[in-house]
Amino acid sequence: MKLHSDKLEIQSVTGYGDGWIAVNGQRHTHSLVLTPKREWSAWPCARFESLEAAHFDMLIEPSVEPPELIVFGSGGRLRFAPPGLLRGLIARRIGIETMDTAAACRTYNILASEGRRVVAALLLET
Repeated sequence: MKLHSDKLEIQSVTGYGDGWIAVNGQRHTHSLVLTPKREWSAWPCARFESLEAAHFDMLIEPSVEPPELIVFGSGGRLRFAPPGLLRGLIARRIGIETMDTAAACRTYNILASEGRRVVAALLLET
């Protein structure tokens, strides 16, 4: 599916499909972390079953104002991470919404275009 963003100055998902996500027109075939104002970065997790607390903890940068919300794309289908993996986010009072990766891409674009402090953690399973 191809998506179009109204605000091109933010990092946005411009398309996605089985095994890929495009950010501002650049296609990626690995899991990634996306924020509106910074470059995307690879998220070092290739399978839902491999998720650890450290994967979620790395979504928060100490030198940057924390996000109000993390949108977690759990892959091709909706799966919730075990609560123990999210303790670091909960302790920092950061919200997390879980959905399949396609829905997470769309939701992230809406929130980012509204100027919200959002981070998308998008799992692409290999």
